[in-house]
Amino acid sequence: MKKSKAIVILLCAILLLAGITYVDIQGIDADGTGSASDIKLGLDLAGGVSITYQAVGEGTPSATDMSDTISKLQQRVENYSTEAIVYQEGIDRINIEIPGVSDANAILQELGRPGSLYFIAQTDADGNQNYSQSVTGGYMLNKTIDELLEDGSIVLVGTDVKDARAVTTRDQMQNSTFAVSLTMTAEGTEKFADATRNAYQKGETLAIYYDGEFVSVPGVNGVFTDGTAQISPMESAEAAEKLASTIRIGGLKLELEELHSKVVGAQLGVEAIDTSLKAGAIGLAIVIVFMIAVYFVSGVASALGLGIYVALIVLLLNGFDMTLTLSGVAGIILSIGMAVDANVIIFARIREELATGKSVQSAMKIGFDKALSAIVDGNITTLIAAAVLFFLAPGTIRGFAQTLALGIVLSMFTALVVTRFIMQAFYALGIKDVKWYGVAKERKPIDFLSKKGIFFGVSIAVIVAGFVVMGINKVGTGDMLNFSLEFKGGTATTVMFNEYMTLEEANDRVVPLIEELTGSAVQVQNVQETNEIIFKTNTLTVEQREAIDEMLMTNFGVTEDVINSETISSTISNEMKTDTILAVVVAIVCMLIYIRIRFKDLRFGISSIVALLHDVLVVLAFYAAAKVSVGNTFIACMLTIVGYSVNATIVIFDRVRENMALMGNKDDLKDVVNASITQTLSRSIFTSLTTFVMVACLYVLGVTSIRDFALPLMVGIVCGAYSSVCITGALWYVLRKIFPPKVSAK
Repeated sequence: MKKSKAIVILLCAILLLAGITYVDIQGIDADGTGSASDIKLGLDLAGGVSITYQAVGEGTPSATDMSDTISKLQQRVENYSTEAIVYQEGIDRINIEIPGVSDANAILQELGRPGSLYFIAQTDADGNQNYSQSVTGGYMLNKTIDELLEDGSIVLVGTDVKDARAVTTRDQMQNSTFAVSLTMTAEGTEKFADATRNAYQKGETLAIYYDGEFVSVPGVNGVFTDGTAQISPMESAEAAEKLASTIRIGGLKLELEELHSKVVGAQLGVEAIDTSLKAGAIGLAIVIVFMIAVYFVSGVASALGLGIYVALIVLLLNGFDMTLTLSGVAGIILSIGMAVDANVIIFARIREELATGKSVQSAMKIGFDKALSAIVDGNITTLIAAAVLFFLAPGTIRGFAQTLALGIVLSMFTALVVTRFIMQAFYALGIKDVKWYGVAKERKPIDFLSKKGIFFGVSIAVIVAGFVVMGINKVGTGDMLNFSLEFKGGTATTVMFNEYMTLEEANDRVVPLIEELTGSAVQVQNVQETNEIIFKTNTLTVEQREAIDEMLMTNFGVTEDVINSETISSTISNEMKTDTILAVVVAIVCMLIYIRIRFKDLRFGISSIVALLHDVLVVLAFYAAAKVSVGNTFIACMLTIVGYSVNATIVIFDRVRENMALMGNKDDLKDVVNASITQTLSRSIFTSLTTFVMVACLYVLGVTSIRDFALPLMVGIVCGAYSSVCITGALWYVLRKIFPPKVSAK
């Protein structure tokens, strides 16, 4: 590379970093569009709209109908944000919270009034039309719904529809067109087959009536017996999505009416955002200083690459319109750790080549080439997990998967492309002395495998102890873990104070008093433009509610009539738990398949998965023993540990694979494994240390909820380093000895 080209590359890198950072801070216009402050934030970081519905009709709705309605509403509101939540309040109310929006009326108008939806045949048995066309081109109902139900004109109802989705399809001329795809329930399939058969034979339409008006009057061009059909063509993608949303919400088992709506503040407050940003900046600065101190010129290149990486993350969170939550922060932390990891793997390889006497230029080329397989395999394995979670997991997990996937792709780009060009530019500018890059010292292989019995024993003991503690907790409190209200539900106490109180003031003045009376962690939300504050706790007894009321009246001068307490359900429903578990299982299977294909040895995959489970169970034991609150960040924390564990394991297995190819049968398998672990030991330590520092800064500077998230993550990082060094290689060795590969006859 010529010096002129090297100067251009470095200037481009610096200008790129400066330009993107400027946009991240200031945006692209006077309104700050595209800046970090313009990123959509979740309910925990920014708040949003809260809408409360009440079931209408005679009697109290059943628990089954409430659960079914909540599940379907959850699917509906995820169109606004993957972080939207729906939960039950009291016995007949449903609360919806949608982050990132502030106009409740607009949401209500677009969401529609959840109610009954009907499919109406065009004519009744006497040949009379059920509706007529008005002069404006719309359709008017000639009979009431009761009459149509009685004479059989209503052939299906909303609950017969399992799902409705906006899709893009092709017409007979192969032109792209918009449509709504319908899927019926088992009972609805039979009804739909009869309805379309009758309508097709008579040339009738099958009108869809919802909330006082016809939303679509499609013709029937065939008999549909498999429970699926399409309404097409739609005039636009927006029209298709609107109709699909209407059909989905019209399929609720309960009819709901709006009780009230309000704009609520962030659950964690402004302080949480400020401290998280400060912690992230400090952590990144420490990592950059560490990389430069350890890797010299290579560290400087890494610092520039990491700076560009972080700036791009902020820019693209806006560009892809993602909603950032505390769970998303976990995804970004993991991807930063993987970006550092990629650099550490590359730099270690370069130093190894320099130790063999190669030139700096040759060492850089070979180092990047040799590091490629470990980086690609580790990142793709985690990317597979992110993709599975995005498509199969519920909304809040999809948000985590999005930020993780974005971070992985960017980390690979900055490590393999940006950092490489910057290092080549430094070399071309005359920084060619080996001393500026460092030379690997020859290390005698550490005999890790001789201690495998101790390592296995310690791990089993910790995991067993974890289950014992969970059992003790179950007997003592009824729960194995300290589940928060997101998992168990609880009580929401709404108070109208005499004067406005910020979230931080409420946390300082009111929350400690409630915690003292209840022994429960407290979530706080304020209602914008009012003096109203919502305190959410675990389920309270009548005595505890009365004690809180007395405390509020005595200490803050409020009257009893401005205090309202309601029981609320968990925001993480059973369906969400089931979907998440299924998604994680599928992700693990997909990772196992990938590792099997890439390493051509199922034992590698089995060892990786066992290490993954080991790390999860150890962290679970920590949750139980330390009684850390298990809230909505718990799943993201566990998934972050899974990604970190698999990536750390693959780096070692990549070196085992390489050494086996180089050594052949000249060395004992035990020596190969010990040598591989020793050669990657610095990588294991440095990557774990830098990631640990990032999370530790969050723990030290963060508010209580963030510390509850950061502490188990720190344990998981340490555990991941331990399992990759002490468990996985030894386990693979044991499996290889017990199940030796078949030797083909020559």
